Amino acid sequence: ERRTGLTPSARADRRLAQRAAIRAALTIVLTNLVGIAVVFVFAVWVLPADPVPEGTPLLLANVLLVAGWAPLAVLVGVAWGWRSVRLATGWLVDGRPPSEAEQLAVLRAPMRLFGVQVALWLISSVAFAVANGLISARLISRVGLPILLGGLTTSAIAYLTTERLFRPLAARVLAEGDLVRPRLPGVTARNLLTWSLGTGVPMLGLVVVGIVGVAETDTTRLSLAVTMIALGATALAVGLWTTFLTSRAVADPVRSVRRGLARVADGDLDVEIPVYDGSEVGLLQDGFNKTVSGLREREQIRDLFGRHVGADVAAEAISRQPELGGDQRDVAVLFVDVVESTRLASENPPAVVVDLLNRFFGVVVDVVMAHGGLINKFQGDAALGVFGAPTTLDDPAGAALAAGRELALRLRRDLPQVRSGVGVAYGPVVAGNLGAEDRFEYTVIGDAVNEAARLTDLAKGTEARVLASDRATAAAGPAEAARWRPDGPVVLRGRTTPTVPHSPVTSGVRPQM
Repeated sequence: ERRTGLTPSARADRRLAQRAAIRAALTIVLTNLVGIAVVFVFAVWVLPADPVPEGTPLLLANVLLVAGWAPLAVLVGVAWGWRSVRLATGWLVDGRPPSEAEQLAVLRAPMRLFGVQVALWLISSVAFAVANGLISARLISRVGLPILLGGLTTSAIAYLTTERLFRPLAARVLAEGDLVRPRLPGVTARNLLTWSLGTGVPMLGLVVVGIVGVAETDTTRLSLAVTMIALGATALAVGLWTTFLTSRAVADPVRSVRRGLARVADGDLDVEIPVYDGSEVGLLQDGFNKTVSGLREREQIRDLFGRHVGADVAAEAISRQPELGGDQRDVAVLFVDVVESTRLASENPPAVVVDLLNRFFGVVVDVVMAHGGLINKFQGDAALGVFGAPTTLDDPAGAALAAGRELALRLRRDLPQVRSGVGVAYGPVVAGNLGAEDRFEYTVIGDAVNEAARLTDLAKGTEARVLASDRATAAAGPAEAARWRPDGPVVLRGRTTPTVPHSPVTSGVRPQM
């Protein structure tokens, strides 16, 4: 990186551009050399012979033509294709995002190379037909037609091969933007092109040979049979190969989507498949990624929503349209508050206070949720837990009492430097959404909430640091109720009727009045 001044990603992009150009050159060279050899064999030894003047060095003349013309045509095709690819990948070399024209140039590079090769084969067929026509006029069609038909088939194979080799480059350019509409011929057009050039062209040659055999009486049955067998075998072999390449061009993207769907079904929403096709098949790949991205975003929002309002409230809001207001139900309420939080804030740096409160609330959340409750809200240095809303519990009072006992013990053990009080109450409340149409929160309102807060203030002065109302212990199941004992009645602040606080039987400590 220090030697080149390029980042690893920039070096990788340059290597990708170089590999694309090299692959294009190798594809042009190999496919065309094979095509030239096959066409030459067909033209000289397979197709029915035409009478030429005796002593005419026809074979030698064509060998010399092929030896001189073929390397030149291949070099021109390689240079032309190399230049096209380099122009299409200039943005990779420059280390910048591609323009829309450059994106389209990359996606259509295999099609452009196909056009280059068709043009060269067309020129070759005309050149060889004219050269042989100087010897005999009947050689014009005998030489020109095989070259043209063979060139079309060779160009089709090169196109399908190049398109497959260019997938990494196509994936790279499509990663720079959305595939809004197809940029390449669709599946139907691709299949028709493949059939026409891979199977239709050899079959057309077979038809032409049959017509020539019928029209010309000097064609022997043996030469006609050999020609038709060779062309038929070529049609079978080339048709099978081009059909295989075309089917893979469609099946591979579909298979990648199917594998992605399997991962999503297993709960993996981080999956993303590469988009390397510019047709409607690429739209399928891109659509899958957008769908998974939406699911991932929705899950993140659901998780964030649940963290803010509680998993149960979030699930309730998602399952049905939330509305202002609520319904009355009997719930248990747990309130926990820090003792002398003002002094705690004045004697410690803010970062230390925040860390202590986070650890404090961490214990509160763990205990409340472990007993089936919901942390309804955090209020500075206090927290409100609800048992029985929005989801119902078989024994909300018992769950809240058990949570209160465990919470007092956990806070004493895990955070001895933070003193707190816990109050548990039970009674009817209105549970629902409070606020405005465009901004509201789920909460519970009722005397039980106020009673729990007052019991919390009272519990701060006890050794057990937890107190419960008599209605809470009366509503709890026998097993949990037996763990609490009544203390003397008190009139809590802001209330007119006395409350009989209950403390855990293990504490043996009465509240300080």
